[in-house]
Amino acid sequence: MSKRDCIVALDEGTSNAKAVVVDRRGGVIAMASRPLTLITPQAGWVEQRGEVLLEASLAVLREAISLAGEQRIAAIAISNQRETAIGWRRSDGKPLGPALTWQCSRSADFCEQLRRDRQDGAIRRVTGLPVSPLFSASKMRWLLDHTPDGQRQAMNGDICLGTIDAWLLWHLSGGKAFCCDWSNAARTQLFNLAAGDWDDEMLTLFGIPRGALPQVRPSADAFGVTLGVPGIADGIPICAMMGDSHAALYGHALGRPGQIKATYGTGSSVMAPLAAPIAGLTSLAATIAWHDGQRVQYALEGNIPHTGDAIAWMLETTGLGAADNALLSQLPASVADAGGVYFVPALTGAGAPWWDERARGVICGLSRSTRREHLVRASLEAIAYQIADVIEALRQQPEFVLHGLMADGGPSRNDWLMQFQADLLGCPVRRSTTTELSALGVALMAMRRVWGMNDRQLGSLLPAHDEFEPDMQRHRRLQDSYCGWRQAVQRTLWHPQPTLSS
Repeated sequence: MSKRDCIVALDEGTSNAKAVVVDRRGGVIAMASRPLTLITPQAGWVEQRGEVLLEASLAVLREAISLAGEQRIAAIAISNQRETAIGWRRSDGKPLGPALTWQCSRSADFCEQLRRDRQDGAIRRVTGLPVSPLFSASKMRWLLDHTPDGQRQAMNGDICLGTIDAWLLWHLSGGKAFCCDWSNAARTQLFNLAAGDWDDEMLTLFGIPRGALPQVRPSADAFGVTLGVPGIADGIPICAMMGDSHAALYGHALGRPGQIKATYGTGSSVMAPLAAPIAGLTSLAATIAWHDGQRVQYALEGNIPHTGDAIAWMLETTGLGAADNALLSQLPASVADAGGVYFVPALTGAGAPWWDERARGVICGLSRSTRREHLVRASLEAIAYQIADVIEALRQQPEFVLHGLMADGGPSRNDWLMQFQADLLGCPVRRSTTTELSALGVALMAMRRVWGMNDRQLGSLLPAHDEFEPDMQRHRRLQDSYCGWRQAVQRTLWHPQPTLSS
């Protein structure tokens, strides 16, 4: 029998479910992928079917394990789309309703009531997070409110509420394990960053019974073993779980100081590691990057709902459909600039640093000479501008140091975008050479648990980066364009309209 020398990392994202088999030397030896779709039943509502997420995840796990050979698999690790909330019944594991994705703003009215009740300060103080429908707690509240007798059932322990890591773990373990990790718990608005546990004040505020929530464990831990999953052997340990953006940060540089990362995906996360959480933030979130089993790594983060999603929307709108990276590098370079066009993709609201779920997207600066190339370029520039907005907010923090921006995710494969980002920020952009960074990151976290590997050993497995150096003359020229972007953002933000007097 071959030595069990591999981790299979399940990376359940918003657009795809992937399984990546990583060997002990950090090499990818097998991979499987399935696309996922988003459902938008009405404006601002974005959901997925929990059964579909589970079926796709199990399918890619089976395929990847088969490709590598089950006899080589030492453990399973899970990285997942964050903040997405789902509820299910303990009796049969069936979901209460849809999985409410991180983009979904259907709980905006509930969040607005929290602001009117002046609860935003208390929520930030305990959880590090601003009031926003992005986070899981208000979504969990919505699920209970829209389940017949939901509150009573949750109080009686008949209902489970969790993030996607908990949903996948439950089913992989045959319903035996109901847990999540620190990084996912920290994104719910129910987790006390200082105490490292669910917070009674927040549970009362959102009306979420403690018994309905998973046990919180370190990101590297013995979460359970596979049981009763068709096509997957029983007894495979599940030894790491992390939110996908946190796993990407770990996969870039293990959280070394000054190493800021931006994940370019459907949306984007800009995350900077910190020694301790910072109180009193308004434009950014304080969060937990991970708990590696020995220590907690804190982070500052800005979340952007629509980046890669904005490109997809623009391509569909302009009739291009699904364009490849070569075309997406050629189109913006075919025009000198965006022709004065700005696209602010607040399609379900604006994230950091604005946190305005009532904001809606704007395309401005159109003229008779505007062509499709200008619109596509504006959608790519919008990604870089939104990342720059979060970096500017980070730069206001005394402890923040920017040595360069590490990049990963699908849109980061676009060379034109990466160079524009470097020129706009005036600092190097270092793009990971692996497209599966979240999977690699959580696999490395599992290696800590399974094989006791330390930071030095894990550091030797980190992938290389492609370098994009800034053109400082262009950086100075782009500051005028950036000012125009900030003015365009103001057009998207919600402003109460004065009532007309009779």
